[in-house]
Parts: sequence; C-alpha cells; structure tokens
Amino acid sequence: MTVSAAQSTEPVLVVLHSEDLPPGLDNRVAANTTCPVRYATAPELASCLPGADTLLVWDFTIGHALRESWSAGDSLRWVHTASAGVDRLIFDEMVRSEVVITNSRGVFDTAMAEYVLGLVLAYAKDLPTTLRQQQDRRWWHRETETVAGKTAVVVGGGPIGAATAALLRAVGMRVHLVGRRARPGVLAAEGLPGLLGETDYLVLAAPLTEQTRGMVNTELLARLPPRARLINVGRGALVVEDDLVAALRAGTLAGAALDVFQTEPLPADSPLWALPGVVVSPHMSGDVIGWRHSLVDLFADNLARYRAGAPLRNVVDKTHGYVTSGSR
Repeated sequence: MTVSAAQSTEPVLVVLHSEDLPPGLDNRVAANTTCPVRYATAPELASCLPGADTLLVWDFTIGHALRESWSAGDSLRWVHTASAGVDRLIFDEMVRSEVVITNSRGVFDTAMAEYVLGLVLAYAKDLPTTLRQQQDRRWWHRETETVAGKTAVVVGGGPIGAATAALLRAVGMRVHLVGRRARPGVLAAEGLPGLLGETDYLVLAAPLTEQTRGMVNTELLARLPPRARLINVGRGALVVEDDLVAALRAGTLAGAALDVFQTEPLPADSPLWALPGVVVSPHMSGDVIGWRHSLVDLFADNLARYRAGAPLRNVVDKTHGYVTSGSR
C-alpha cells in the first residue's frame, strides 16, 4: 500500500516508548527527513499526537495507549509497531479509519524458530532434569527421547510459523503447518482438531485475532495424547490458562513451554511457575542480540518509503489483524 506524508503541514513523528528508546533512531530519521520527533510515554501520548502524521509504537506492551488517545490523533496517517503482533492496535475506530498499520514482520522469524527448536530438544533430551541433577551433584543415568519421527503441529501460517516448521523438519520431525486458510504447504484451521490425536508438540505461532483468542481450551487439549507438549510463542490469550493448568495437573498433558501469557509479567502466584513439565520464559523468544537495531532498520526503510510516497512494507490487513500479502 502507498501512503505518503501530507504536503500541507510539516510531518511529525511520535515515538511511543516506556524505558528503552530505539537505538540510533534520531540519526536514521535525520537521514530521511527533517521532521521533528516527539518521544512519548503512554501518559504523554495524547499531548504529543496532535499534528503528528506518524506513530512508531516502540514498546508494543503499551500499544493500548493509542486507543485511549485516539481522539488526539487529528493528523495521524501511519502507525508502525516494533512487533509482529498488532492486536493491541486493533480497535473499532482504528479499523474504520484510513490510518495504515505496518508491523515488524520478518525480524523475528529465525530467532523464534530457533527458540522453539531449542525447547523441543530440551524436552526430548530432558535438559531441565540434567541441570537440576548437576546442581545437586547427583549422577543419574537415564534414557531420553529422539525428536526424529515425532510429529509437530505448528499453528500460524505466517513467516514465523513457516520458519519454525522448516527447522523442525530439518531435525527429522513430521510437521503440519496450519493457517487461517488452506494453501500450498499450509492446512486450513478447521482441520486442526483432526491432527491432534498423533501430535507430540503443538506449537502456537499465530497472531491474536477474534478467531484465535482462547483457541487452546479444554476441548482442544483433550484431543492431545498425554505425551504431548504445548509450546506457545504467539500470544498468551491464544490459550485459556485455567484449562491448561487443569490439564497439566491432571497429567493429560506432558508439559508446556510458555513464552507469552494472558498477564505479563506472569504474576508470582500463578501455578504455572511450579507445575511439573512447565517452562516459563519472559516473552523473549524473538529477542536476540541486535534485534532492536533490526527493528530500527526496518522502520527507517519504511519511513524513507513513506516520505517518498512509495509502497510500505508489511502493511497489516486491519480486518484480519495481520499482514495478508507476501510483502516483506
């Protein structure tokens, strides 16, 4: 999609942030335009939006602030988020508007795929137990599993899911990739329940939409064999956490590796911290050394396109909640 800076007023960029600022952004912006940059925390956003045509949501965890400040965005034309998911930016007024949303699709694919593979191998080779035994200086010989020949179902037909499926296949796993609709190499979401009976690893890498919210519930979990493990690197709200806790306590699910949660940070009193077979990580699966610079690079490229009136990368279909084209 092509959307260019308005010519009648001086363009202004607002950066929504919390603690960290985008590294080197001022220099990258200066290389493309002389437009002023306003840095705003969530409470400051409403006062910074008037007259601004571009918003960079640097901290996606406070993306909801845009909904609360929406009426102040009198000149807003383009919102870019430094994340793959855009669920915090999708609300009725935004969808009805002509404001374009772009995301950071492509930055996290390899890192998140590697993270999922690492979790699969950690489970199969029982690495958490090995580390605990080492701490206790206990020599305990035992047998572990192989991943070759195991079956994984990856939910999320976008670049992250595709990269994950490719890595899992590379170690000899049978992989079913599931997306919203069927296309070459991707199965339609309605066929997911029928795949679960032979699944060893159910991997969630889907965006959060009205169709995917709460998709992993008691009914779906009951279709998995007791040996299965759940890995979620998508969004916490894809899973009904109470249903997951019940399955883990009942022993009808062997484990769950969770990088995302309904409430983040995960509350200290959550049972997920201590349940056997659960791996908790703090929403870090895509965050590798240099990732912030990669996010700035992508935004700077899109900013140059925007100022030139050229097509933007990673334009989100606001009715679906993700990028529907192959553009990267």
